[in-house]
Amino acid sequence: MLKIRNVNLSLDAPLVVISGPCVIENEAHALETAGQLKEMFDEVGVQLIYKSSYDKANRSSIDSYRGPGLEEGLRILQKVKETFDVPVFTDIHHPEEATAAAEVCDVLQIPAFLCRQTDLLVAAGNSGAVINIKKGQFMAPWDMEHAVKKILSTGNDQILLTDRGTSFGYNNLVSDMRAIPIMKKFGFPVCYDASHSVQLPGGMGAQSGGNREFIIPLAKAALAAGADLLYIESHPSPAEAKSDKHSVMPFEELKKFLQIAKPLYELLNGREVLC
Repeated sequence: MLKIRNVNLSLDAPLVVISGPCVIENEAHALETAGQLKEMFDEVGVQLIYKSSYDKANRSSIDSYRGPGLEEGLRILQKVKETFDVPVFTDIHHPEEATAAAEVCDVLQIPAFLCRQTDLLVAAGNSGAVINIKKGQFMAPWDMEHAVKKILSTGNDQILLTDRGTSFGYNNLVSDMRAIPIMKKFGFPVCYDASHSVQLPGGMGAQSGGNREFIIPLAKAALAAGADLLYIESHPSPAEAKSDKHSVMPFEELKKFLQIAKPLYELLNGREVLC
């Protein structure tokens, strides 16, 4: 079992879903979305980890919105954490960010493009936070064992692994569900990122496109393949989102999916389903 603040990740606990807007837009928006998600998740009976980024350093275009930055972003995430008593989750792109981010965030994410960067992984491990390593779109699932060992070298064994699709030619991704049981062999929980897996990277020139209609079928498939938790970025108005507007899930669709995913997860893990 892995405990992340007040969220228990174990087969006899409710399903865990990481969700929230891709990037922090402003304080009011973060508090509004976190409040709506907390209410939704509590109603359905699913555990929430709130995710949003203070800096999207890997945007396609120099003109794209990146976020409020480290200091302001962490201040906002701290307020979300205190207001709604939820674990908060963000990504880091430079080793020097790890310590400050870990003072606020319960989970630090290593972005997929950076999953081989030793200095970043070691700094994250040394922070003492739970570390989520995203499998690079360019990597075989068995090669993620090397990333795991870099975190373990710091004495930190609080690790999550996340699959977010694999490059499939230009501007496209495909999900190979075999990656989930393969990475589970390393002995750590495996997450499936259903929203980023439907991206079309750079598919719209200066920004990524996406096929949002495939989020739900892929998330169901991932649970069937043994995913321990899910990652679905969401937004109350995707058309107005400042990042990943084509692949975030609208709140109303997310709630409908959670109502399906909860009993599916319980059934797959051998528990009696009460509908």
